[in-house]
Amino acid sequence: MAVNNLVMILALALAFAGAVDFGFSYDRPPRRKSLSEPLMKDLYEQDPASPQQVHISLSGTNKMRISWITSDDTPAIVKYGTSSGDYKFSAKGSTNVYHYFTYNSGVIHDVVIGPLNPDTVYYYICGTNYSPEFSFKTPPASFPIKFAVSGDLGQTEWTNSTLQHIEKSNYDVLLLPGDLSYADMYQPWWDTFGQIVQPMASKRPWMVTQGNHEIEEIPGIHQEPFTSYNARWVMPYEESGSSSNLFYSFEVSGVHVLMLGSYTEFGHDSAQYNWLQADLKKVDRRKTPWLIALIHAPWYNSNEAHQGEYESIGMKSSMEDLLYRARVDVVFAGHVHAYERFTNVYKDQAHQCGPVHITIGDGGNREGLATKYISPQPKISVFREASFGHGEFEVVNGTHAQWTWHRNQDDVAVASDVVWLANLASVSACYKV
Repeated sequence: MAVNNLVMILALALAFAGAVDFGFSYDRPPRRKSLSEPLMKDLYEQDPASPQQVHISLSGTNKMRISWITSDDTPAIVKYGTSSGDYKFSAKGSTNVYHYFTYNSGVIHDVVIGPLNPDTVYYYICGTNYSPEFSFKTPPASFPIKFAVSGDLGQTEWTNSTLQHIEKSNYDVLLLPGDLSYADMYQPWWDTFGQIVQPMASKRPWMVTQGNHEIEEIPGIHQEPFTSYNARWVMPYEESGSSSNLFYSFEVSGVHVLMLGSYTEFGHDSAQYNWLQADLKKVDRRKTPWLIALIHAPWYNSNEAHQGEYESIGMKSSMEDLLYRARVDVVFAGHVHAYERFTNVYKDQAHQCGPVHITIGDGGNREGLATKYISPQPKISVFREASFGHGEFEVVNGTHAQWTWHRNQDDVAVASDVVWLANLASVSACYKV
């Protein structure tokens, strides 16, 4: 893929990052090395027809989207089957490219395959017959199902530690509440991020929403926000009736998941608000007993970092009532580089019918951890700690799920916070059919 004037782009990106709110005033511990730098040379020595940055995502009922990038313009076709080397099925899709300042992307391929059987391993190749073989497992048709949850991932040695622990968890679907690559306008770092996550993202569906580091708008130079994110990480927004890749929903194994956009309009007259109202009306808690939401900027936060931001305060003011009336069970957020779990909460008070709010922005980003908390700890804040890690949300049945936060202490995944959650649809005081 073509890369021009990389040094100039990097200098501009770093300068602009210093001018906007990508750096924060609180102290951070020492960072770990970036994984992107060693990959740069290898990235551009790949076979130009070979699929790179392969990742998959759920795309409607019993279907999967396969996405990859090549340097050359190769066919958007996926051949697949349930036996290694025996591809009885095939599907065609589309290609696109994008331009960012002087950067020209590779050819981005998107192919939706299916219908697929649940809880089944499929083998597939991308593009030409010279593609290496990949495989993935579809989620189960019903409970139990395990979600891995990690925000603000980045591409550092801490990221690698987090990914290694997640891979061992035998998860079914990964949820990422924003801030993926931390490319921050330096587009080759989107490419290295894609290569870093490919070994996992090609095997299980990764469902993502955007964070502030995906905006990448440069006033007077590149006016369109989310260019790279929208081109590279296409989610099933059309399948859920949304007009934007920045907010959508999907259903899997008895769980309805709302992926909301903290950095697109969310006021009462916005497209996102109107879509959310309509989407929540479609939710049938007898079919999908569990209802969870992902945002980037947390609505509840007792860390000193990111206090008073409009993306948190304004979105909460606009949408909290909608989520409360719908009896959303859990809201996952990122943005704050630490872990925190709140009790069931509504309007800043403990409330048995409000969702549990969890901040999980500790995936491994290059900025480090947010180590300072407000004192005293609010009563609604149950557990908080500034460590890198990941979460596992295992929905056991229609009424109960276990949430576990795993701290990456000395590169060992330690189950530091474990709690059983009751589905609000099963609480008689909260739910009306």
